[in-house]
Amino acid sequence: MDMAKILIVDDEKSILNSLYNVLTDEGYDVITCESGEEAINYVKNDKFEVIFLDIWLKGMDGVETLKILRENNFEGEVIIISGHGTIELAVNTIKLGAFSFLEKPLSIEKVLVTLKNALEKLNLKKENRELKSLIFKKDELIGESVPIKALKKEIEIIGPTDSRILIFGENGTGKELVARLIHRKSLRNDKPFVEVNCAAIPDELIESELFGYKKGAFTGATEDKPGKFELANDGTLFLDEIGDMSIKTQAKLLRVLEEEKIEPLGSTKSIHINTRIISATNKNLMKEIENGNFREDLFYRLNVIPIEIVPLRERKEDIPLLVKYFLSKLELKYKKGKKEFSSEAMDKLLSYDWPGNVRELKNVVERTYLMTESDVIFGDKIFLGPTKNNKNMSFLKARQDFEKEFIEKKLKENNYNIPLTAKKLQIDKSSLYKKIKNLDIKIPEK
Repeated sequence: MDMAKILIVDDEKSILNSLYNVLTDEGYDVITCESGEEAINYVKNDKFEVIFLDIWLKGMDGVETLKILRENNFEGEVIIISGHGTIELAVNTIKLGAFSFLEKPLSIEKVLVTLKNALEKLNLKKENRELKSLIFKKDELIGESVPIKALKKEIEIIGPTDSRILIFGENGTGKELVARLIHRKSLRNDKPFVEVNCAAIPDELIESELFGYKKGAFTGATEDKPGKFELANDGTLFLDEIGDMSIKTQAKLLRVLEEEKIEPLGSTKSIHINTRIISATNKNLMKEIENGNFREDLFYRLNVIPIEIVPLRERKEDIPLLVKYFLSKLELKYKKGKKEFSSEAMDKLLSYDWPGNVRELKNVVERTYLMTESDVIFGDKIFLGPTKNNKNMSFLKARQDFEKEFIEKKLKENNYNIPLTAKKLQIDKSSLYKKIKNLDIKIPEK
């Protein structure tokens, strides 16, 4: 880190002058002061990468100064220096957030090595923040509809709390995304976010996945394995599809939530856990409780703050924004150039009810983007399922609708040349004429 700014805090002028000369000779930008109060004022008005801080200062001592620096969110590193150091003092200052502890008389070589290590750590933290920022940009809640604006506000409010959250929503609405955004806004955002899909793990394995196991706990347990709770300790555990968890596992989960400790399979020792729980389900848990499939006491443990994500069909005004967002990501991923949906194609997307929600829309946009050569995507390139109004249609009606759309597409591709289209479809010309009539396909006049 070139020209890093260093603050030296010591009431011995000889130490100040000595460190000042050494560090300026090494190319650092150095400021000196003689008290903790001065140091606090300097930090309020300037940015320092590293502070050399003496413990025994007149007035506010070094320990108190360090506490105030950390309370004020000083992001740099603090190197403690003292002529009367003890192991206990060194340990205490490290616990308070100091980077290292140097004893007087100071060794120039040790000072420079420690400073270099502190700056490297600071640089690594900066790179990690930038990397995390890039990763976070991949997860965005896209939309300006009233429900999405309300959801964004909810996330801002509940993110910094430690409350348990239960997310309700159909498949494909973005429950995991919302859980990640809540974690990002939490005070635990530098700790792990661990996901468990309760529907994807067999009942006989879910307990070992959640709570871990010790070597020899069962056949095949050849080594210790930490569970998801332990991996998410101090962070967030996302229990997706919680409604599919077995009653037996629900009972054990309830006990963990009550006692805040887990016991790995095959172990007699408990592990204290400090994990925030966010759960999600696509089921009506009250009905599941009535049917005996979900524990009522667990429901109330998990459902401290409920969040409901509305389906895409109830916020269709977000579809154009979502399409634009997905296209921009596809352009970066596949390098196939910029493409856009025609107004007619967009109308087709807007008229569909999206039973698979945002996930289905994402898949349709990706498939259409990859299968379309032109810069403009027209409606005939988009294949969708039946709309909500027609989802109970008969098999015959569904087949007719698909057949009509398919023939219309082929006719357009062949400039409405019926003999050529029949040849491409490998059917008789007379059969095609009959289908055009029966399916009420309009042929534009030439």
